[in-house]
Amino acid sequence: MKLEPIITQALIETAEFDLRPLRASDAGLIEMYASDLRVARNIATIPHPLPPGSTDTFITRAGAKDRQDDYWVMDATKLGGSEVMGLIWLERMGRDQSGVGFWVAPAFWNFGVASAALGALLESNPQSSRTFFASVFQDNPASARVLTNLGFQYLGDAEAFCVARDANVATWTYSRSV
Repeated sequence: MKLEPIITQALIETAEFDLRPLRASDAGLIEMYASDLRVARNIATIPHPLPPGSTDTFITRAGAKDRQDDYWVMDATKLGGSEVMGLIWLERMGRDQSGVGFWVAPAFWNFGVASAALGALLESNPQSSRTFFASVFQDNPASARVLTNLGFQYLGDAEAFCVARDANVATWTYSRSV
């Protein structure tokens, strides 16, 4: 039997679901959802098609002691829902700043999952950040609305390379201070 390492990362509870650290048993659902082109094309770092073994490697890296980012699964099992509805993460940027990112599986779009998860993460502020930054592709206005509805302010336009699209894609960049 292989025991999973204990990750020292906050459990963040909401009324609808918990944000909890990733675990090996999440691999199947994460892979299924991240393999969906509708998800991959909105996250710069997810390739499409998803290479074999990449999800297991990602989960291992997310649990490493020397990781740069903290990842949480949106887990609704406490109310009889899905064990994985999406992921949300914070990237350590230094100087009390964090980058934030998220994706929600298409089955859970338009139910306020991203807003609830990001709101809970900002309220919890597990990295004790004073400023949060986020970037979304300009052809994903739903994610931009999540940010602006939670108090993020538009900073400007830029572009980022999207692995799934194999192209540079125009982005909107936002920040929020606490």
